[in-house]
Amino acid sequence: MNSRPFPVPRLGPYADRPRSHPPGGRAHLPLRPLWVCRACGGPWPCAEARLLLRIEYDAQPVDLAVYLSGLYHEASHDLFRLNPQDGPTPRDLFERFVAWAPYRRGPATPPPPGGGTGPI
Repeated sequence: MNSRPFPVPRLGPYADRPRSHPPGGRAHLPLRPLWVCRACGGPWPCAEARLLLRIEYDAQPVDLAVYLSGLYHEASHDLFRLNPQDGPTPRDLFERFVAWAPYRRGPATPPPPGGGTGPI
C-alpha cells in the first residue's frame, strides 16, 4: 500500500463552474487532484458539466476557452504528479478539457486564384 499522500494542488484557477442545475443540486465540479466529477464520479469535465458549461458560456465562447485552458494546465500538472509513468497524455487531456468547446472555428476560406480580391 502506498503511504504517500496525494500531492497538494497548486493555487491555479479555481474550478467554480458549471453552477449546479437545478439550483441547490450537486454541482458537477472537479475533485482535485484526481480530476473526477464530484457529482457523478466520471472524468471531469463529465458530459453533464460540458452541457452546463456550454449553456452558461453560450454568449462568451472565448471566456469558456480561457477557463478550460487554465484548468487543462492545472489538470496536466496534477495528473502527471499523481502518475508520471502512465498517466494521460497531453493530447488526451487537451481533447478532454479544451477541444470539445464551441469556440473553435473551421478552416479559413482560401483566397481566390491569382492572390487578388477578384474583379473590381
